[in-house]
Order: sequence, then structure tokens, then C-alpha cells
Amino acid sequence: MKDPKSEQDQEVNKNSVPTISDAHADRIDRLVDEYKSHILTQLNAREYRETTRSDHLADKVALFAGSWKFIIIFTSFLTFWMVWNTLSFTSALHFDVAPFILLNLILSFTAAFQAPFIIMSQNRQAIRDKHEAVVDFSINYKAELEIDDLQKHLHHLELQVADIHHMLHKVHSKQTEKENP
Repeated sequence: MKDPKSEQDQEVNKNSVPTISDAHADRIDRLVDEYKSHILTQLNAREYRETTRSDHLADKVALFAGSWKFIIIFTSFLTFWMVWNTLSFTSALHFDVAPFILLNLILSFTAAFQAPFIIMSQNRQAIRDKHEAVVDFSINYKAELEIDDLQKHLHHLELQVADIHHMLHKVHSKQTEKENP
């Protein structure tokens, strides 16, 4: 024989799963986005105030050195250099014959010159990423606290509904006993 109370409790538990409507989910997403946008705006302003001209230069060099534009220009330059210095009809104008020692010097200089700029830019980006991670953690932590608070409130409401349901069941049982003695 099944226990009617356990069936009722199961029914209450089935119906008590909280769902968030699309409107509320959109509102929450919008609030989180606005909060994050506000924080990132402040981070950007702080970064702009604290960034020196040399930092801006390093960022621009790193941005250019890591672009397709640079790759295409540099590849074209290297190809032109090697072709110019190997073709027989330009032999009178060769300034760096194979094995291209001057070209190797230029490439070494370029690599040695670009590396510090790129590293400085990456270090600044790593610091910024760390600040953004802290912001993301703060948002997630705040959301977790709010969810915990909502779960406590929902659990409290669930217990109240279960109590009301139990009382209604008792009242209904007493009425049935009175009607069917």
C-alpha cells in the first residue's frame, strides 16, 4: 500500500522546481552585461591614465608585427631582396650575394628589436586579463550569493506550501470522516 503523504510530497517536489522566465533571464543577462561593461569602462580609463607613451608604442609595434599586413610586407621585402641579389641581369647591382649575410643581420636585428616590444605588450595584456578575471570572479561570486539567497527563500516557500498542503489534507480527511462515519 502506498503512503498518500509520500505521493503528495513527491507531487509537491515535482511542481516546486523553480524556473526563470525568458524575460527574467534576459533582464539578468542585461544587468550582468551592464555591470561588466561599467567595470571594464573603468578598467579601460584607468589603463589609459596609467599607460605611458612607450607602452602605447610597444602596443602599436606588437599589433603591427602580429598582423597579416606585416607578414605580407616583410615577405615581399625578403623575396625582392633575394631575387634582386641572385638574378644574373642585376649582377652589377648585387649588394648582398648568397648566403645573404646582410639580410641575416637585418633579420636578426628585426627579431631582437621586435621581441621586447611584443613581450612588453603581452605583459600589459596579461595584467589587464588578470583584472578582467577578477571582475568575472566578482560577478560570478555575487551571482552565486544571490542564487543561494533565492534558493533559501524558495526552500522556505516550499516548506510553507508543503505545510499548507499537509493541513489541507488533514482538513479534507476530517471532512471525509464527518461525511462518511
